[in-house]
Amino acid sequence: MEVINQYHEIAAVFIARVFLGCLFLFQGYDAVFNIKVKNVVASFLVTFENKSVPKFLIVSSSWFTSYTELVCGVFLVLGLFEYLALYLLGLNLIIAAIGFGINTAMWDTRHVLPRMLLLLFLLIVPQSWNLLSLDHLIFNL
Repeated sequence: MEVINQYHEIAAVFIARVFLGCLFLFQGYDAVFNIKVKNVVASFLVTFENKSVPKFLIVSSSWFTSYTELVCGVFLVLGLFEYLALYLLGLNLIIAAIGFGINTAMWDTRHVLPRMLLLLFLLIVPQSWNLLSLDHLIFNL
């Protein structure tokens, strides 16, 4: 039993990273391949049309968030370029929070908050707990 206890931290980081990666990967996949980014843009243009948000911000944010979720979700699942992926996904969540805040002052955080908490957990855990990743295997991080 003692052998198993020494791996709880490694398992926790692996599970959190893969779970968060899957959440973002599937959301990004849906935006890019099912809904299509042009339709995401169109939806947000309608939503923010009367909010005085410049069109270029809406378009660039839609493209950025859609592809960031897809690509960085894959990176997290694989454990590759994890910190870059986490930083970009953190920026993605900030953009989402600003967008939701502009649209509705008291917006429901049930989808954003768990992702932010998992992301922060992954950023603060010691690197020595992150052994089950391609970053560790390739770069010996």
